[in-house]
Amino acid sequence: MGMRTRFNLGFLFVALPALGLAGFIIHAVLERNAREEVLQSARILMDSAIAVRQYTVTELKPLLVIQQTRKFIPQIVPAYGAAQYALRLQKEHPEYSYREATLNPTNPDNRAVDWEADIVHWFSEHADAEELVGERQGRSGRMLYLGRPITIKNPDCLYCHDTAETAPRTMVELYGPDNGFGWKVGETIGAQLVSVPMSIPVARADKSFQTIMLVLCGIFVVLFLFLNILLHFLVTKPAAQNS
Repeated sequence: MGMRTRFNLGFLFVALPALGLAGFIIHAVLERNAREEVLQSARILMDSAIAVRQYTVTELKPLLVIQQTRKFIPQIVPAYGAAQYALRLQKEHPEYSYREATLNPTNPDNRAVDWEADIVHWFSEHADAEELVGERQGRSGRMLYLGRPITIKNPDCLYCHDTAETAPRTMVELYGPDNGFGWKVGETIGAQLVSVPMSIPVARADKSFQTIMLVLCGIFVVLFLFLNILLHFLVTKPAAQNS
């Protein structure tokens, strides 16, 4: 086996595993950054919905209290305002969603489906948890979800959700006396849930990974050729001339 062959085999033995390790690390970092990007978008959507809720409580509700005695006005409910905000957002970004899913809702539209109910139960079993992040498979591919518990902390909430007899008459007339009652202070009755697609950031990460690996492979080939040229002129050729 010649000197050049031994050199090239040694170079490949060291460089190829290093290239593979670099690819593994780079892919993991890009994937993590893509996930953090999606999570940041989810938190912005969640905070926006919470801001709408707070606006409803502080600005709209005081103006509609009197009208509420004659006819139930959904706009007085913080969850309604947040849901309407999300519906308008979905007209431009249909893959994004915000839900306030509850196990025993007044409005049937807010009833938790299977995966949402699992998250509500998880929060019930982990009373100290303030947030849950995970992934699920949606119609458009991988989705990241961000969940926060809806726990009854303010006894004033029971004005509408204690019993049908004590709830506002107009609300019972609209939604009926069978759902949305029996809530207790300290009970986790639902979860705020944001779902954001991961397809676009992950696709960008994959494209960046391919570009970086092409550059690294190009550098690897250039370095391989350069070292072979040096080996030829500095070692192999002088050795042949002296032999």
